[in-house]
Amino acid sequence: MVAIRAKQIFVNLPVQDLKKSVEFFTKVGFEFDANFTDESATCMIIGENIYAMLLVEERFQSFISKKSPMLPIQPKSSLPCL
Repeated sequence: MVAIRAKQIFVNLPVQDLKKSVEFFTKVGFEFDANFTDESATCMIIGENIYAMLLVEERFQSFISKKSPMLPIQPKSSLPCL
């Protein structure tokens, strides 16, 4: 059996203030992908093929608003996507 290998990793993280979060992470050296950025989210580049989507809380909640029977624990603070 062949294991599934992720080619990219995205971690969705809720933030209270997107602008302040971008300012902070820019100061510590991270860059952002403008193609995946709007007023409610931005894509922070962590490494080759590793990204963090910073989502305002309302946008983050839209991803987890319904309970999933597939998840034993419902996500509250991050939402990894492989």
